[in-house]
Amino acid sequence: MMDSTNQHTVRAYGDELNQITADVARMGGLAEAQIADAIEAVSRRDAAIAQEVIARDAKLDELQREIERKAIRLIALRQPVATDLRRTVAAMKIATDLERTGDLARSVAKRSLSLADAEPLAPLTRSIERMGKLVAKRMKTVLDAYTTSELAGAVDVWSHDDDIDEHYNALFRELLTYMMADPRTITSCAHLLFMAKNLERIGDHATNIAEMIHYEITGDELDITRPRQSADDVADKEPS
Repeated sequence: MMDSTNQHTVRAYGDELNQITADVARMGGLAEAQIADAIEAVSRRDAAIAQEVIARDAKLDELQREIERKAIRLIALRQPVATDLRRTVAAMKIATDLERTGDLARSVAKRSLSLADAEPLAPLTRSIERMGKLVAKRMKTVLDAYTTSELAGAVDVWSHDDDIDEHYNALFRELLTYMMADPRTITSCAHLLFMAKNLERIGDHATNIAEMIHYEITGDELDITRPRQSADDVADKEPS
């Protein structure tokens, strides 16, 4: 039989693993809120909501560092193997994707401030809102899959990444049309273009999370080639 000391050690080890998973889930909830509020700031031209998104980003950064510290400590002291090791590594990687998601949502919020006093471009704003809601839905689905260890949900998000790429490509063409038709819209359209690119990147992070969930559960990488839409990368080097 296992003595009381060993029982305590095993229980403590399990508690540490569960806490890391809970921290990632909590971080995921914050990231979801950042996406939703950033999109609301754009659609409502609400500077106060945008400022809240910008201010809250520091909390995601703090959580990511805390998860990384806990995971490294657990690996160093507990030396997890097999499923437990994959679970720990996945938590670190997912936390990194969520931190970057927060950065991208913050960038959308910052650019919404630049648009607050400009002439409204309602059709384009609605296009950004539709794309943002799709991205937010994908992120919610994949984070639900993480908390429930549901493989099907993760694979579904991974398989439909092209939907977001198609939205981005369509919006990119729409923005170019506006800029060519009326040069006065160039500044506003440039901000919207960067927003669209940031949302597309958030979709990529949701896909990364799906891949890590698959690896955590199965021990295998998703090795099916997923066709991808070509996407213009003119907004790739946006400053944070």
